[in-house]
Amino acid sequence: MNNVEKALKRKLNDDSKMAYPDFDEMWNRMEQTGHTAPTLTDTFDSFTPHRHRNWRKVAIAASLSALLVAVPVYAAIHYNWDNLLHGRSGIQTALNQDLGQPLEQSVTRDGVKLTLHTAIVDENRTVILYSLEVGKRADNEFWNVKGVSLKNAAGKSSEGEYSFQQWDEKNQRYNGYLESDWTPQQETENVQLTVDHIELTSVQELDLPLDIKSPQTQTFKLDRNGLQDMKVQVFEQGKDKLMLSSAITFDSSIPKEWDNPQIIAYKDGKPVNPQSGGTFGTPGENGEYTAQQYFTKEDIPEGQTTFKLQYAQTEKSIHEPLNFGLQLSKKKMESGTLKSVLNTPLENGNPNFMLEQMIVTPTQIRVTIRSKEKFAMLPYQKYFLSVNGTTLEGSRWSSPDQEHDLNTIRFERPANLVITKDTPITFTGKYKVTTHSDDKTPQRLADISEQKQTLTTQIGGYPVKWTYYKQDSDLFVETESEDTHFGGLTRRILAWGKKGLLASRSRPTSPEMAIIRQWMSTRTSRERKLLFICSTIQQTTRKQRRPYPCSH
Repeated sequence: MNNVEKALKRKLNDDSKMAYPDFDEMWNRMEQTGHTAPTLTDTFDSFTPHRHRNWRKVAIAASLSALLVAVPVYAAIHYNWDNLLHGRSGIQTALNQDLGQPLEQSVTRDGVKLTLHTAIVDENRTVILYSLEVGKRADNEFWNVKGVSLKNAAGKSSEGEYSFQQWDEKNQRYNGYLESDWTPQQETENVQLTVDHIELTSVQELDLPLDIKSPQTQTFKLDRNGLQDMKVQVFEQGKDKLMLSSAITFDSSIPKEWDNPQIIAYKDGKPVNPQSGGTFGTPGENGEYTAQQYFTKEDIPEGQTTFKLQYAQTEKSIHEPLNFGLQLSKKKMESGTLKSVLNTPLENGNPNFMLEQMIVTPTQIRVTIRSKEKFAMLPYQKYFLSVNGTTLEGSRWSSPDQEHDLNTIRFERPANLVITKDTPITFTGKYKVTTHSDDKTPQRLADISEQKQTLTTQIGGYPVKWTYYKQDSDLFVETESEDTHFGGLTRRILAWGKKGLLASRSRPTSPEMAIIRQWMSTRTSRERKLLFICSTIQQTTRKQRRPYPCSH
């Protein structure tokens, strides 16, 4: 799958457009300096999507362990369907144990044939494997099913939360799967699966003569497919990292819905993998499509790297819905399914988060955590299960119908993992994040001009270096700290003197250096009275194990 296809999937399945700290980079810095626990070697690869929420807590990296329960489930063996189910080994296991339910239903629209092959249904999820036959396609074209939902006989529906597909070159078709939180309330239930429409997009590219050595804003005229112009600015992020901040203006509102533009770097004709932590689609002040992308400097050397703007263009859309009448059953999964009531605090003495329930099926282990307040962010960033010396890494998962005080951590069942009734399962939370907002001391940025100026202050006990300067009508403020426990700033308030709030909140793009852009008054008297008020994120490391034996 190429970069635009990945971007399309991200846009289809991630409803958040907010920018968040790059915690992966934060953990890496800590590990390099010896502040974290040893790296787990058997971590399972999962890329289940999750919904971000507003950060209210802070950055303290911690470990927390809880012995959940010993449970009987099926032994697993390896299964691979043309690499489609990479990251879904539990589905591979179910198929290999003949726990799938054959469907073999097809619907054809405008020469495009969608066939549902197999359903895997248990207490945790419903997964349907499908193929999509589209005939001839160009190398830069990509078909996608959109608007998938399941509706039972009572009319209650649930939108499919995730879909993934890949091109099968041998059979000249797409193989894919649809995954939903929906499961039958009874052992067997009649449902209707609806695909709202099927869409064909093509990947387009435009040359971007970007100068990565220039700190100035670079403007490129696009005038193509609704794209008007693009502004890019390059920022240094530490010694070995660059951030490309871009904003695209459209000459119509239509491209914004599907365009997914991003900058692609090519070295020796091959695309360069960007670093994690990028953000896409955050609206600009005038409705621009903004993005922030990160690259390692040595990966994009000057003179050896070319840049292109890559985006998707809608070529065709089949809007007539495709309907399938299905009878789905979870009967085959019952003997390998166990529900355990936990009712155990996530942290000893802290009732704000409670381990509520664990459901084990032949395909997946799911742990639910109930928060005392709605929309509360879980305090730990990573979650693991330890089973017979094998460590599974979980993913936070949210669905549109999920209760606002309920959080779900899902762990895919890997192949070749044998669990008996005597096998203990230990739940571990790591990298605790907590927000400190009690330090409201204003930081005065004096004599703002085009010349970069720096000052160092203490915020929350951490030395923070501020670099600020004006460029055209924008103010740039960069913050960083040599202390690896410092996680970055999460909120900034700009004010003129003692009154007149001009900017409320801005989230950082990196824990090492946060950059904001803010329109400024040109009146020097006001510039000299600019106050910068902030709160901080802090990060520390500790080890804590608290086993909880749970009965069921």
